[in-house]
Amino acid sequence: MLAFLSGGTGTPKLLRGMRTLLADGEMAVVVNTAEDMWFSGGHLSPDIDTVIYLFSGLLNTETWWGIAGDTFATHDFLIRLGEDEFIALGDRDRAVNLMRAELLRSGSTLTEATRSLCTRLGIAARVLPMADTPVTTRVRTAAGSLHFQEYWVRQKGKVAISGVERVYETPPAATREVLEAIAGADAVILGPSNPVTSISPILECAGVRQALEDAFVVAVSPFIGDAPVSGPAADLMRAWGMEPSSAGTWQLYEPFANVFIQDIRDPVTVPGSVRFDTLMTGTGAAARLAGEILRIAGITP
Repeated sequence: MLAFLSGGTGTPKLLRGMRTLLADGEMAVVVNTAEDMWFSGGHLSPDIDTVIYLFSGLLNTETWWGIAGDTFATHDFLIRLGEDEFIALGDRDRAVNLMRAELLRSGSTLTEATRSLCTRLGIAARVLPMADTPVTTRVRTAAGSLHFQEYWVRQKGKVAISGVERVYETPPAATREVLEAIAGADAVILGPSNPVTSISPILECAGVRQALEDAFVVAVSPFIGDAPVSGPAADLMRAWGMEPSSAGTWQLYEPFANVFIQDIRDPVTVPGSVRFDTLMTGTGAAARLAGEILRIAGITP
């Protein structure tokens, strides 16, 4: 069994390749929830939904968010009515948000609500929120603090940021399900997701780092040189006081990672790393990287 720490689009792309080699039931995915928010009456959990839609065959793999072929009638009419809905939710995507919100209002934990959605969509993989208490990533700008969704979606990541912070009422703790998944895995994979906003929120949950120290961990860099393959990782790492490169990423993961993977094109040297083609331009490329990871972990598909 493999466990993944996931957020954004990098790790889901790797999961797409891994699914060609392993059965979904052989995978557990621990997902970042620090970008969640209550939105237009529903509960938005973008990183969870990307994973759910991938495993259910619904994901729009052109955008790596939302549901393929979705319509936007509700969003368009809300805009016409004057609603400031800065995230364009598709109609079926919105239905998932509303169902999750109803489950949460009815007393379900986020873990329970996610399990219910997975069951309804016929998903065999275990999709696990990192924690059951709310955590929010916010960025500091000259105009004040912004929720990550405001920064990345409304502002399109084009405002200067001076810091990144995690906000919560209760310090986040990994759920029992998360710790069991890590402890029971033959290997734990940190995919090429944003180190600051996708992976670090998971690492900050009480119990996760200690669990990883006892696991076989393979970490994949999201960088080629000083540029991430996609997303705002470089700006966020600078704002977090880290070097925006594979070297900076390795510094974060070194205390518990057994293997660190860099891209074959990366000019940055990280002593002891291994190199593969990490640019997952399609399912075939993702499957080849997944196969190398399985080989490193000693797992036969």
